[in-house]
Amino acid sequence: MKLRQPTDFLILEALEDKGRNVATNLSAHTGKSRKNINTRLPVLEDYGLVRKIGPAERSGLYEISSKGKAALVYRDQYDEVDDFESLIEGPNAGAEQDGEAQASFARGEDEGDEDE
Repeated sequence: MKLRQPTDFLILEALEDKGRNVATNLSAHTGKSRKNINTRLPVLEDYGLVRKIGPAERSGLYEISSKGKAALVYRDQYDEVDDFESLIEGPNAGAEQDGEAQASFARGEDEGDEDE
């Protein structure tokens, strides 16, 4: 996983802060050109950091994924680790997790944090 800094993290931040969005709006939120945003969104989708959502196939509407939220949590470690993708996927990357477990991981919560 090779992210462009700061552009890719700015896109992820905008999607997290503003919600699902299109390249034109993301350009305004990030200060980056629409062409740059349009180039990076499919790459971020390939990495699993964002999802392209409907209603039409070519709508260009994207939202951040739980993996994208995890990337924001660990953003400060991007330059310090050799395998950022493994870091954001967590220790159970190969195991199936339910949506809540993935969401709590993306928020940086530990399983031991839950009140029983």
